[in-house]
Amino acid sequence: MEKSSPDPVHEPGIDLVLGHASSGKSLWAERLAFGMDWPLTYVATARVADEEMRAKVARHVERRGPDWQLIEEETDLAGRCAAMPVQSTVLVDCATMWLTNLMMDGADWQSPAEAWLAAMQDAPARFVVVSNDVGGGVTPDNALARAFQRAQGELNQRLAQAADRAFLVTAGLAQRLR
Repeated sequence: MEKSSPDPVHEPGIDLVLGHASSGKSLWAERLAFGMDWPLTYVATARVADEEMRAKVARHVERRGPDWQLIEEETDLAGRCAAMPVQSTVLVDCATMWLTNLMMDGADWQSPAEAWLAAMQDAPARFVVVSNDVGGGVTPDNALARAFQRAQGELNQRLAQAADRAFLVTAGLAQRLR
């Protein structure tokens, strides 16, 4: 992977990378993290339930290359993030899948979100969090989808408040929001 990232930061903190589906946000976030020159950890939150998702995961793994330690974590991001070592870069991909997992399990997401944010703020690592911006489309036609859209919007707002920097990626191009 090439090291082309905007202004790498070499101190603990949080970067938020937002974008729509297939906007290039994961690749852009990987480049951002790679440019920090600290040991790299990739925290994958997706549940791999079908061949399409399995193929997507395989493409991401191949693209990242061997420089990343992989941790698969569907729900306990607070625990995983609290355990990160000093001077490490942690890419969490993605907050949207994490939220989906909790909502599909019928679990509360707000308390785990607060614990996750606190863990990232207290940890001696640099976090790059990928999340989908799902509010730009039409209002969904069913209650579960509307509840998810509202929850994702609220989670993104909380992540943005906690982040040192926030970026919006469209067509692979990033715009710094904060």
